[in-house]
Amino acid sequence: MVRFFLLLIVLIPLQSIAQDSLHADAMQQQTDVINLFHHLLHQQTHRSDTGTVNISVLPGAGYSTATGFAGVLSAAGAFYIEKHHAADDKISNIITSLTYSQYNQIIFPIQASIWTKHNEFNITTDWRYLKYPSTTFGLGGKSDINNGYTINFNYIKLHQTVLKSVAKNLFTGFGYYYDYFWNVKQVNPPVGIRTDFQRYGLTPTVAASGPVLRFLYDSRLNQINPSDGWYGNVVYRSNLTAMGSDENWQSLLIDVRKYIHLSPSSKNILAFWSYNLFTVAGKPPYLLLPSTGWDDFYNTGRGYIQGRYRGRNMLYLESEYRFGILNNGLIGGVVFLNAESLPREISRQFDVIAPACGVGLRLKLNKFSKTNVCIDYGIGMEGSKGISVNLGEVF
Repeated sequence: MVRFFLLLIVLIPLQSIAQDSLHADAMQQQTDVINLFHHLLHQQTHRSDTGTVNISVLPGAGYSTATGFAGVLSAAGAFYIEKHHAADDKISNIITSLTYSQYNQIIFPIQASIWTKHNEFNITTDWRYLKYPSTTFGLGGKSDINNGYTINFNYIKLHQTVLKSVAKNLFTGFGYYYDYFWNVKQVNPPVGIRTDFQRYGLTPTVAASGPVLRFLYDSRLNQINPSDGWYGNVVYRSNLTAMGSDENWQSLLIDVRKYIHLSPSSKNILAFWSYNLFTVAGKPPYLLLPSTGWDDFYNTGRGYIQGRYRGRNMLYLESEYRFGILNNGLIGGVVFLNAESLPREISRQFDVIAPACGVGLRLKLNKFSKTNVCIDYGIGMEGSKGISVNLGEVF
């Protein structure tokens, strides 16, 4: 979710997700941080399959180049709408956190994916407030890492969609996206240089508002930690001055993921992610242009600081190999590779590719929902490197 390194972990376990008895027995043989926490306190741990909700709460503190030192309180909830659910019913989830950083950043998202009975409807929510001084380096893949400077802004994001099942694992529907920035200003930009932000269009407020058309294919049963299946998400967004947008402009998002369970005798997973965002028409605001680490969960471009590359279009590809380290499931690991390309102008070819690679550690926070604490270290070009942490898998 937010890129920083956790220094302190405290867990508050509540009821577990309802499971079938065989699966629950297998889960009881596994170990997670809640078991470890109870063991350290000399408490007996017994979590049965009779509950309907699983909530994990994760307070912590940390540091990253994007936030400085930061304190955070994260929470993730996973549940079924119906206690007696079908085997192929998808798990609903809600994720939120509150972060305050050394740089006076405030980050407060509420993100949810709610599945109704028999997966008939999917209701997705992405609301957030940010007070977020952040770094920008200009436009295009050839931007200079030494020319970064700070942009201050406050940001309200309200994205809502409702999807209807039209076939097995296939959904379509509509939604409404609203983004509003205020108190937008540059801080200590390069002296004597007209920045890309100024040339592109720097205004103290920015508004984008309009309907979206969305298509979703999702054959994963657990979106928190997928072990197999496909995910495909296509979103066409139309921002209209008639609905409060500063300008008319349209964008297209194509997000595809594939998970391969390599062997029945192993829990190791090979995962692929293709994230592509295009400007179809018009001129999006600078702060809503595709940019490294500015996808919905701030996860693209591990190995680079958030905002390192920005452009009119974005091509992104990542692969990750996920493997167990301890037989009890408490600790696992990943290795990953990614590459991104963001041309400066809409007519430019994707001629600059920025690769990165890295390794990560997985700590099983909750064995029933399969929620992991994910700590990754990535290395990119020009000396770029960084640590990122997620509650739940990166993709």
